[in-house]
Amino acid sequence: MITPENQMSGVSEVPEALAIAWGLQEESNRGPTRGLTHESIVSAACEIADSDGLAAVTMKRVAESLGFTTMSLYRYVSSKDVLLQLMMDAMIDPEALPDLSDLDWRTGMKQWAHILRDGYRAHPWALEIPRGQISVMMPHSLALADVGISLMQPLHMDDAERLETILAITSLVTSTVSLEMDLVRQPDALVSLSALGELREVVDKKSLPFMGPLMLSGDYVGNESDEGDDGLGFDFGLDRLLDGLAVYAGPA
Repeated sequence: MITPENQMSGVSEVPEALAIAWGLQEESNRGPTRGLTHESIVSAACEIADSDGLAAVTMKRVAESLGFTTMSLYRYVSSKDVLLQLMMDAMIDPEALPDLSDLDWRTGMKQWAHILRDGYRAHPWALEIPRGQISVMMPHSLALADVGISLMQPLHMDDAERLETILAITSLVTSTVSLEMDLVRQPDALVSLSALGELREVVDKKSLPFMGPLMLSGDYVGNESDEGDDGLGFDFGLDRLLDGLAVYAGPA
């Protein structure tokens, strides 16, 4: 909170990541770090994470990729934690989003959810960054949520309920993409059709009257013949969520 005391002293209590993202923290344009910017630092860090994973992002490596010393970087970003918060907000650029304003609320929200999923799929390292009050107050995060809330204006609900809907859809997106990434990281853990054939001999269908047949059919964990990008039921879950929303608050 910014109090009268720290306003008078010129000291702000706005967290550093928020101050940088909202342009409250000035950049130095003098001395040996001239040409270095918050934007270039975040962009370089994201490129490293995209190519080598989040663990590869260090202040030293980011600085070297930009041709500066590590100490130079600390003049702009005081810690890796702050850098991670800035990276999280850079994952999706609201200015690059397609115009969804002419769509009906349901079509628009479905596209909104897919845009969010595409962002996490393109930058899966974002799933490893803890989210909290700072992350949801960052400009890109707020802009994306604002688009979602605007699409739900025809629904008979207040903005608090619209925000809870945004959180529910975001949870569906992140949990689905997280599971996708787990499967990519562990390709040897996939169960083949031939393995399912062997399991048929030992699975007791009497003790598992519903899950037994479902598992052995291959539909439970997917199989080698699955094609497309929705084998984990993302669209099914999203459609059911939107169905419920239509019943709860759908326009007359």
